[in-house]
Amino acid sequence: MKFKIIGITLSLFLIISQLLNNCVYAQCFDDEDDNEIAILEDDEIDDVDMNNILNSIRVSARNAIALDSKTKQVLFEQNADEIVPMASTTKILTALVAITHGDLDREVTISKNAASIRGSKVGYVAGEKIRLRELLYGLMYKSGNDAAIAIAEDIGGSIEGFSKIMNDYAISLGLINSHFESPHGLDSPKHYTCAYDLALLTTKAMESDLFCQICGTKSITRDTSNFTRDYNNINKILYKIPEANGVKTGYTGQAGKCLVSSVKHEGRNIIIVVLNCSDRWNVTEKIYKYVTDNYCFKNDNIKDITKSSEFISLGSVIEDCDFEYGFKGEGAIEVEVFNTINKNSGDIIGKVALNNQGEELLKKALICDKDITENEFEEIVNKGSTNY
Repeated sequence: MKFKIIGITLSLFLIISQLLNNCVYAQCFDDEDDNEIAILEDDEIDDVDMNNILNSIRVSARNAIALDSKTKQVLFEQNADEIVPMASTTKILTALVAITHGDLDREVTISKNAASIRGSKVGYVAGEKIRLRELLYGLMYKSGNDAAIAIAEDIGGSIEGFSKIMNDYAISLGLINSHFESPHGLDSPKHYTCAYDLALLTTKAMESDLFCQICGTKSITRDTSNFTRDYNNINKILYKIPEANGVKTGYTGQAGKCLVSSVKHEGRNIIIVVLNCSDRWNVTEKIYKYVTDNYCFKNDNIKDITKSSEFISLGSVIEDCDFEYGFKGEGAIEVEVFNTINKNSGDIIGKVALNNQGEELLKKALICDKDITENEFEEIVNKGSTNY
């Protein structure tokens, strides 16, 4: 079953400024800049591969990915597996750990360590008592490093203790190219991830109603929330893309400007990650437009798929479920049956896969729903029997 769809010249001053901005000492900053200047022209940002214009684009990000949160299908990627620093996008995991393990109504006393942390801060004062729920808004709205330290000390007992929890949680989610050394993301040699891992992490985080409520809203007042302060979200993507519902900005000297976004589209969240991207807002929007312009999202019944394949009677012995996928370009939905002796209820007997130009993009197991012998199964597969 197949489907088809149709310089800017820099002055010496700017060069020197850019070099200085990338020096190691710049790592002490974790600032969410409101006055960003793109130094690339539009045609450079939209570096389209003319050899395959419908299937690929290039963007001015060192690393980028778009992921369907419902199926985990990669819709676009550019160096998505490269291990790099990720700045304050770290706080996605910090928030998720706090929501999972913390008491949201507990008052946390701000330590001197938290109050004196460098980089972006809410402005909490040592000795101040803030409920954990409010700290999460300070963490995600204001990218507060002071909030991050306070959360870590409360839940983990120390930065080191909390980092261990972060890493254990990351491993449980399958983030195999990540390691966390702090709750805030200031540059550190052993603090790193990749765009793909960040997208997987965000997919998990967006399953939390509280996380979605925090990262997807623009402001909250002390009067309506019983907080100590008003908070305004610095994430501009919420204003730039109407369908956006999160997630987190980040910036350090080594990581560059980073952005993890979630955009609601056709009943799913499209997770978009751009790392080391000077024009992060526009690049995110371009990737989102690329996805919506090029992908058709489908939901086909597994039994119907097998009926349209060479295994026309296989649907009589497999569990009924749907296969959801995003499709673009030339490709095919293919059914494969595994060679095993006896088939018992609950056994995996094959798979249905979305393939494009020899690459398997997405797959789902075919589960046997009854006990059958080898001969009976061969009759179904090879002769198209409809007796079962």
